[in-house]
Amino acid sequence: MVERGMTVRIARWSATHPWRAICGWVLFVVVCVGVGAVAGTKSSDSAMSPGESGRAVEIVDSGRFHDPAVENVLISARSGALDASAARRAAADVAARLKALPGVAKVESAMVAPNRSALLVRAEMTGARSDAGSRVRPLLEATAATAKSYPGLRVEEVGDASMDEALDGRIKGDFHQAELISIPVTLLILLVAFGAVIAAGVPVLLALSSVGAAIGLSALASHLVPTTDVLNSVVLLVGMAVGVDYSLFYLKREREERAKGRGNIDAVEIAAATSGHAVVVSGLAVAVAMSGMYLADDATFHSLATGSILVVTVAVLGSVTVLPALLAKLGRRLDRPRVPLVWRLTARKEGGGRFWPTVLRPALRAPKPTLVVAVVGLLALAAPALGMTLRLTDDADLPRSIPIMQSYDRLTGAFPSTGSSLRIAVRTPAKDAAQVREALTDLGRRTQAEPLFAHDQPPQRQTSADRTVSVLDVGVPYPVGSDRAAKALDELRQRLVPSALSGLPGARYAVGGPIATNADFTADVSGAMPWTIAFVLVLTFVVLLVTFRAPVIALTAIVLNSLSAGAAYGLLTLVFQHHWAEGLLGFRSNGGIVTWLPLFLFVVLFGLSMDYHVFVVSRIREAVRAGVPTREAVARGITGSASTVTSAAVVMVAVFSIFGTLTTLDLKQLGVGLATAILLDATIIRAVVLPAAMILLGRWNWWTPRPLRREPDATVEQSGTVPVGVDVAPRSDDDRVESR
Repeated sequence: MVERGMTVRIARWSATHPWRAICGWVLFVVVCVGVGAVAGTKSSDSAMSPGESGRAVEIVDSGRFHDPAVENVLISARSGALDASAARRAAADVAARLKALPGVAKVESAMVAPNRSALLVRAEMTGARSDAGSRVRPLLEATAATAKSYPGLRVEEVGDASMDEALDGRIKGDFHQAELISIPVTLLILLVAFGAVIAAGVPVLLALSSVGAAIGLSALASHLVPTTDVLNSVVLLVGMAVGVDYSLFYLKREREERAKGRGNIDAVEIAAATSGHAVVVSGLAVAVAMSGMYLADDATFHSLATGSILVVTVAVLGSVTVLPALLAKLGRRLDRPRVPLVWRLTARKEGGGRFWPTVLRPALRAPKPTLVVAVVGLLALAAPALGMTLRLTDDADLPRSIPIMQSYDRLTGAFPSTGSSLRIAVRTPAKDAAQVREALTDLGRRTQAEPLFAHDQPPQRQTSADRTVSVLDVGVPYPVGSDRAAKALDELRQRLVPSALSGLPGARYAVGGPIATNADFTADVSGAMPWTIAFVLVLTFVVLLVTFRAPVIALTAIVLNSLSAGAAYGLLTLVFQHHWAEGLLGFRSNGGIVTWLPLFLFVVLFGLSMDYHVFVVSRIREAVRAGVPTREAVARGITGSASTVTSAAVVMVAVFSIFGTLTTLDLKQLGVGLATAILLDATIIRAVVLPAAMILLGRWNWWTPRPLRREPDATVEQSGTVPVGVDVAPRSDDDRVESR
């Protein structure tokens, strides 16, 4: 039977008017890209600073301080003890060269490190700090020229601008390379899956067009929800994953029906009624999961949610509109040109081959012990997540294979105050400026007596032109996310600052800076996470309940996807929170997981896992409705969908793994986390846990409460399959036996 539902009606129209559908899709993509280019992208002004650190930013911004880019030139010995006289000559030389440059506003006198191992020359750049990276090249050339004159010394420059200049090219190059590699890798995997060039190209074409359209729409949406730097990366990741998945589901089913002798239009209709409906449900589940990020009060999550929902929606739209048109227009030409050997191997594997029946055998023969062993194993894998530590990343977390990061380590080793810092911001009436200055000066002296703070140079104090805002920057000799840095923050917030400003009852003050931002953002995400998880679980349950009208199926999906996410968290914690995998994956552990990642990873995994779950369970339900006993229906549904799920999972794992090779720690963790979770989900969850659970539940899988029951749609016609949308009770008494 083919249900005359919306997906079928759209597919039939597209299949019978292919050129209109294809031209309409191309026009839609072009318009989206064009509108996005014209509208431009509005970036978020938020520096991910919630709580007290956010208030500190507000106070500082109200003071309208000139915040120049500062470049540090470190002079140290290449080996042995520092030659003080040579170091002083080199410092004078580089200072003179820097002062002569038009891009330099001020050069400070050379400072000597506390252990006398190095000298430091600081130069303030002219112009805005935001674009200093594009103007730092003359300073780097001046430093390099000085270094040539003193071969026995190491003369190196480190600062925000020079690090941006050195890292931007590296990071952009890595990302561009990952993009270039991901497309041919995806094509190669699909070529192996289909054995034909055109069939392999269609999913990639649809995914890329969906990504392009979604990036254009995201630019337009950024004027309502400002975007962040990682958005396009996430849109590409999610878009390639769901775009290829949805095309695979549809294309494989259409091919399967054609192999049974059906005509193009009939095959497209059946694919629309089954796989097409599953695509719509999966897309809705993904969008619902992504919307959970709106509950977090942070611009980054709002931007990621908007971009992800847009790319998923566009991918679903393409799958149910232009894809049927392409399939109908291409017909059997879809399987041309064939790759001879690969085509023969693919044809043999269409029924699932021998691998998946072998994997399924324990669940089919002994479901209870299989389920227990698998669940215990997944829980054991998830256990390390209980000790997960959340930390924001910064420049210090980049690999030391990058030369400037080696210079950074030498700089912060000799002058600890150039690394992490805390910023005390105070706003008072102008008449209290002298009292504030005295209080902050005393506070600075007190920090110099505390071991938690840097002592190589005194804290730096500034006062705004209108004398209403004062700022004190205190160096901290520990990494941003370290426990010692957190203790320094607590010491300032809980004891030193309140004590110093107790004589100013009308003062508004806050402690900010990178260390404070890390602590506040982590607390903010931790507070939002339970609500987000609850929101995603409840809404996903509702979507699946409405789709299948079977509470047990919906609840099973929630439990299985939670197991998958938990196991991914555990593996991520094992790999990145400790140091044993640093050499293997090329990263520098900061002792934690990127703060925003667990929340984002949960909603993405929960959404993407629904692709497989809805597709596989839909195939199982088709068999059950045809009167097949539960055990056989489970075997038939999983082996029948095995090639599709395997191909989709391999594509996802490959693309995500490529992103795991990037330089930045956040994208590396995202890529590895997603790749691991999808691999677990497509194998252990779908081929072991799901079949064992469904066999044990038997007919209870399909129990429908009376309010959700409905009669089969009268507008169906015979075709040998049962669509996803029609509710028909299982017709085999064997289900009672299977549940024992």
